[in-house]
Amino acid sequence: MSHDNAKPMITDVFVQGARQGWNIGVTSTIPNVMMAFVLIKILKHSGLLTIIGDACAPAMGVFGLPGEAITVLLAAWMSMGGGVGVAMALYQDSTLSGVDLGVIIPAIYLMGSQLQYMGRCLGVIGIKGRDIPLVMAVPILMAILSLFVMRAIITFTVGG
Repeated sequence: MSHDNAKPMITDVFVQGARQGWNIGVTSTIPNVMMAFVLIKILKHSGLLTIIGDACAPAMGVFGLPGEAITVLLAAWMSMGGGVGVAMALYQDSTLSGVDLGVIIPAIYLMGSQLQYMGRCLGVIGIKGRDIPLVMAVPILMAILSLFVMRAIITFTVGG
């Protein structure tokens, strides 16, 4: 019996998956999160974060979030890791609370990395040009809906 057709051992599959996960983390996720931390620190020290927060306060206030939370959504739209990094940087400096994170985290994952993956996904699966705006709008609309839903859930369960 030839061992060429033998199934790989589960430990080999696990180790291979761990290597791939490590490579993704080191080459993609960690740099995106670090970039987000640095960006927020630059915005904060330059005063631009305050300006952005003040300008976006009315829109984000609809969801019970501070105006600066818009930076989380913008970063998440470009890179999910970046969105998480911005959220953690804003939490670290007390701009966002734990309740705010509970509201915004589902939106990060609903529209996360959409801009980054647009060309890869849409080009490969062959969506017609006229349908692209709808395909791009649905995750954003779902993310907005999730902000309302999460705020309601948190308000009614923990009084946040």
